[in-house]
Amino acid sequence: MKSFFEGIGDLFVNVLFAPFDFLRFTDSWALANILNWVFMLIGSAAFIYWMLELKKYNDKGVEDTSSTSHSFL
Repeated sequence: MKSFFEGIGDLFVNVLFAPFDFLRFTDSWALANILNWVFMLIGSAAFIYWMLELKKYNDKGVEDTSSTSHSFL
């Protein structure tokens, strides 16, 4: 089992994270942080999509907003 986990560690360190080693040693701030910007754009797009879907659902008026489910409401 030890060699299995060492193999997984070797895969991540030497293969999958190799492009990040290249980006870390570049002199360009924008190039080094391009992955962060990509994730920020994906997150922003997902947030905008979700807010638009919530607005469509809210505009339909299908949600029951009456306070009859609990007496303390």
